[in-house]
Amino acid sequence: MDVLGPNEWQAVWLSLKVATWATAATLPLGIGVAFALARWQFPGKAVLNALVHLPLVLPPVVTGYLLLLTFGRQGVIGQFLHEFGIVLAFHWTGAALAAAVMAFPLMVRALRMAVEAVDPKLEQAAHTLGASPIWVFFTVTLPLMLPGILTGLILAFAKALGEFGATITFAANIPGQTQTIPTAIYAALQVPGQEAAATWLVILSITLALSALLVSELLARQARRRLGTA
Repeated sequence: MDVLGPNEWQAVWLSLKVATWATAATLPLGIGVAFALARWQFPGKAVLNALVHLPLVLPPVVTGYLLLLTFGRQGVIGQFLHEFGIVLAFHWTGAALAAAVMAFPLMVRALRMAVEAVDPKLEQAAHTLGASPIWVFFTVTLPLMLPGILTGLILAFAKALGEFGATITFAANIPGQTQTIPTAIYAALQVPGQEAAATWLVILSITLALSALLVSELLARQARRRLGTA
């Protein structure tokens, strides 16, 4: 892959960094939201469910623009964060935030299905033995959710790895700073003679995405086998 230059390789490593942070940061919130949607009844539940899945149906550019209005330096939250030296817009952290927002619905869907698959009778049995709700969650519910957690993590990682529209709108396409694989492909296609670099980046992107999906299936199968559900 000598056809790929330093900027392209930086885009690859930055994509992996952004996807990793986006996935890790959304997991705790994803578990909480998925559990709430699967088990609780509360006013505004339908609204919360719609908001969670909104990035799936909105144009990614719209999501990126909303992030810019909210977390940009002149945004409501962005101004507050800037006072503490936290910069998101046009920074790799902004790319991670955009990727996290776009990947969050996929993670929640997988986690919600995992929560719904847990037999409440097992949790009730733990309660009757004197376990507190928090202890039951961490020792019974969460382990039984493991296959769904692994699936949600990998799906979110793959989505974050391929995010383009929201990222280029909120974090721009700055080589070495915010340029990820998708935005590097876009940049290469705008320059005559860079078709080979774009092609190799496409191949690399497909390889990473397929690898993530295959690993997700393998880990989920192993987790189900250990839990005795396969």
